[in-house]
Amino acid sequence: MTAAPARSRSEVERQAAAAIGLDQLSADSSTCRACPRLVRWREDIAVVKRRSFEAEPYWGRPVPGWGDPLAAIMIVGLAPAAHGGNRTGRIFTGDRSGDWLFAALHRAGLAALPTSIRADDGQRLIGVRMVAAVRCAPPANKPTPAERDTCRPWLVRELELLAPTMRVVVALGGFAWQALLPVLAGAGYLLPRPLPRFGHGTRVEISDADGRALSMLGCYHPSQQNTFTGKLTEPMLDAVFERAQQLASGGVGVTE
Repeated sequence: MTAAPARSRSEVERQAAAAIGLDQLSADSSTCRACPRLVRWREDIAVVKRRSFEAEPYWGRPVPGWGDPLAAIMIVGLAPAAHGGNRTGRIFTGDRSGDWLFAALHRAGLAALPTSIRADDGQRLIGVRMVAAVRCAPPANKPTPAERDTCRPWLVRELELLAPTMRVVVALGGFAWQALLPVLAGAGYLLPRPLPRFGHGTRVEISDADGRALSMLGCYHPSQQNTFTGKLTEPMLDAVFERAQQLASGGVGVTE
């Protein structure tokens, strides 16, 4: 049974900790109203819409994680796009960043289709789960630190529930990398000191108190700014997912 919408950080913490599985976590997080600025923005966008999508219903709610419930690889992005995930209800679905991301995942054998257009398009992630550090679309694509921290317990719980199978987490961009560090600590992983800095291709090996190993990989975000300027190319993106596959299947390497 879905809980009443969380309206404060303490309620987010309580509901996230109480979620007994990914389905409950997704249901509870998708009704969250703990960040007033984000609630107003996501709902206003869902009414005003973009002209090219004006005939479509918008999701207009927090976008839960999705993908393989026994994933070995987790991909963490920044936040849903106003007319992408906030419209379709699925992260990286229906936007230009998703075009790049899903094409790369398909080339790597990690997605059933090379595109992700809408939530009922038949797309399926293979050994992968995808989530955003902040689950609501933010104005100017920039969540505040307080909004990031309020949303954190949802991601902590998602990591805890996936821990038995998860071997690799890929952070798309510096925001996701920085957001992940306290999330991983909250999920019981032991982080090196000083804390590792983000970089494309950076890899850090960590483990939890039970000795379960996890590889953390950095990857430039497939934003239009990065792909149009050539900061991120298809071969660069492919190399990250090739490495993620190798590590998820037991490949061993040094910390970078």
